[in-house]
Amino acid sequence: MSRVLVAMSGGVDSSVAAALLVEQGFDVVGVTMKTFCYSETPSHSKTCCGLDGISDAKQVAAELGISHYVFDVEDDFERDVIDNFVTQYAEGKTPNPCVRCNGHTKFRDLMSRGRSLGCDHIASGHYVQIEHSDSQSRILRGKDTKKDQSYFLWALPQNLLKSLLFPIGNLTKEQVRNHAHDYGFINADKAESQEICFVPTGNYRDLLQKRLGALHPALQPGHLVRSSGKIVGKHNGYAGFTIGQRKGLGGGTPEPMFVLNINPTTKDVTVGTRAELFDDTVIVSGLNWTGEPINDGVEALVQLRYRAPAILATVSYDRGKDRIFLTLKEPQAAVTPGQSAVLFGQDNQCLIGGGTIVSAHSSKH
Repeated sequence: MSRVLVAMSGGVDSSVAAALLVEQGFDVVGVTMKTFCYSETPSHSKTCCGLDGISDAKQVAAELGISHYVFDVEDDFERDVIDNFVTQYAEGKTPNPCVRCNGHTKFRDLMSRGRSLGCDHIASGHYVQIEHSDSQSRILRGKDTKKDQSYFLWALPQNLLKSLLFPIGNLTKEQVRNHAHDYGFINADKAESQEICFVPTGNYRDLLQKRLGALHPALQPGHLVRSSGKIVGKHNGYAGFTIGQRKGLGGGTPEPMFVLNINPTTKDVTVGTRAELFDDTVIVSGLNWTGEPINDGVEALVQLRYRAPAILATVSYDRGKDRIFLTLKEPQAAVTPGQSAVLFGQDNQCLIGGGTIVSAHSSKH
């Protein structure tokens, strides 16, 4: 009997994933990862990885008759995820902490701990599918297109894929909740967590102030400028902005203004019209390939934001610099440095790899 370690956050998805594996005859071990200090942030008890989550995961594990452990990964999580999050905002970028956690902390740590517990596989409640063969393992989009989470998994090390299982990837969210009701789980109707798990107030600027200090340049006043350099207003810190943002820019212009660029050196936030938001060339670095690397000059589908549709792009390599240029077939609005560019095959199903967006521009400008 194969032994599998299941990451259980206390939510309905990971609970059903564990239950399905038990049904399939696996020897299941449940694990919840403690990623931060709850005593400092009492409101964390309600988040996906808070104290309530640990309690719910432990109760579900007891109902399933499986072992349950809590692993303290606070130091690794702070170094790999929280510190990176703060650094990225200080550099005028918009990070994606879920991508960072999956690629650098969660699955690597689970694999290491799983091996010490004699586990052959690692499983989670992500809405993705995985196909295993003798020659390779491929991550595919989840069946539920509204919940598909393949975008968040491009940074997984390729050598881990053969050990991964995603039991709910072929189910819809409604089917998962129905399973949870059938099992009688206490979290069957549990609401999904929407906030960043380590930002209990819901305002990431509170975390930045705590980590950077109120006098850091990212939190100091600066200018709102047009692309021409003309000053059109003031702001209270460039860390409060992201590319494409409309709120907080003031009024008094004939048409709505959007954030076009953030310059941490000058503290200027460039604003402009929606027409100025569109770019057709994207530079991507920090590449990781979960499938076969794309050849130079080949077209692939790229997803530039979690909820965005995948679009066709031509891939060109910048040799020796571990980065690629994506020439988009159709210009896209609000391409944001710090977010992920995730590549899929021509069928828009198989995850090939991805990287972090460095910058974007329009060939017309």
